[in-house]
Amino acid sequence: MMNRTMKLHMLSDIFVLTGFGLIQPILEIFIDHGVAGGTVLTAGLASTIFLLTKSLVQLPFAIYIDDHGKKTRWRILGTLLIAIVPILYVTADSMYKIYLAELIYGLGSGLAYPTWLGLWTSNLNQGRESFQWSIYSTSTNIGTAAAGTVGAAMANVAGFTTTFLLAGVMCLLGCVTLLVLERRSSEKVRDRKKAEAHFRRSGRIFSALEGLLKL
Repeated sequence: MMNRTMKLHMLSDIFVLTGFGLIQPILEIFIDHGVAGGTVLTAGLASTIFLLTKSLVQLPFAIYIDDHGKKTRWRILGTLLIAIVPILYVTADSMYKIYLAELIYGLGSGLAYPTWLGLWTSNLNQGRESFQWSIYSTSTNIGTAAAGTVGAAMANVAGFTTTFLLAGVMCLLGCVTLLVLERRSSEKVRDRKKAEAHFRRSGRIFSALEGLLKL
């Protein structure tokens, strides 16, 4: 149904999107009540900074990554930047830090999203594209939906800091999943190069033996 690469990419997104699902319902409340200068208006401005940064980054970066490759490594970097954001929320005591967090969030998303699209699309099974996209959408949506209620309840009981830290841990687990994928990919490349080198050596030996027989 799905190869290992697709499963690991989907698992990574489940961790990351579920992590941010914990804080999405409470972020505006946190900004409005817990950050100096925070209002509903400044919360909206923070969201604008995120979306604008992501939009400005992802298009030129997509052109670059299509020409240069190493998509998984760039996705790891983008996901790592995203994982920093909940930690920045914890330390935010002014809207300037919130704006910085949203800027980093947009940058990380701008790096991670185009690479994810390329990697996921290249691994789709022909004739099963709609089904596999639906599996991804359903899995991540269920995780995000469940996280919304859990995050609101956690913030109500344990506070914003605990909720933000848990979101950061979830995002880091998404990074770890991608590191496992990158390691497997590197091992495959290394094994293939070894096999090619062995094949070339065997070919040279065969050619030498053939030359001796002609003598």
